[in-house]
Order: sequence, then C-alpha cells, then structure tokens
Amino acid sequence: MAHKKGTGSTRNGRDSNAKRLGVKKYGGESVIAGNIILRQRGTKIHPGNNVGRGKDDTLFALVDGTVKFER
Repeated sequence: MAHKKGTGSTRNGRDSNAKRLGVKKYGGESVIAGNIILRQRGTKIHPGNNVGRGKDDTLFALVDGTVKFER
C-alpha cells in the first residue's frame, strides 16, 4: 500500500512570452527609412504615405522623416 497520496496533475501552469507590441516611434519623432513605427496584430492602424506594412502587420518607415498619426 502507498504511504503517500498521489498528487493530481494540472492542465494549467503555462504562459506565452510577451510579444512587445505597440508604438515604437511616437508622433513628432524623427525616423530613418526602415525604422519600425508600430508593432501590432491585425491592421488596427493602417499605413499612410511613405509607410510600409510587413507580413505581420508591422508598420515601418519607407523614407526618412517625422512620424505623424492621423484620424
């Protein structure tokens, strides 16, 4: 006979790593071509003039300039 009660297993206890999403360059900040402006999931914010969109929906500068967010 067992001297100790067997412990139950749990299906919890996991968590994914933080993905560091969000704005990387705010309005008014200077950027050079290729700088990441914003990391996001889905197109919450759409690219405007001189801004490219990566396959993971990251927005990045296509030319040197100043960041400007518009509604």
